[in-house]
Amino acid sequence: MNSVPISETLKSEITTAMKAGDKERVSALRLVLSELQKDAKEGGGDELAVLRRERKRRFEAAEAYREAGRPELAEAEEAEAAIIEQYLPAELTDDQLREIVAGAIAETGAESAKDTGQVMKAAMAKVAGQADGKRVSAIAQEALSG
Repeated sequence: MNSVPISETLKSEITTAMKAGDKERVSALRLVLSELQKDAKEGGGDELAVLRRERKRRFEAAEAYREAGRPELAEAEEAEAAIIEQYLPAELTDDQLREIVAGAIAETGAESAKDTGQVMKAAMAKVAGQADGKRVSAIAQEALSG
């Protein structure tokens, strides 16, 4: 990825979306930009972590709306999640994750499910935000139990 902060990219994309009259995109990008700025003020500085958190919030909200019988609101949340996803690095495939987990198991000398924590710590450092912790955990547990 380039060295331009995501927040700077978002600012120019908001202007572009405003000129195009894309109100939904403007709204979603402004909200994410606000969260990035708030995180920066609090000394966070990990823009990708903020984007992942915001994407996860959208998916959780969409799920809640679907359960409440509000598919139109769920679709709006999913559309925002898709916009946010454009700024995240590509997710690793399951095969790539299995390779990373196998390396973490070898590195830590893990032998059973009770060693999952050590494996997770080593694997998540290598995943570098390209996979959800739930996916990594599931693959680690699968590898350690079998």
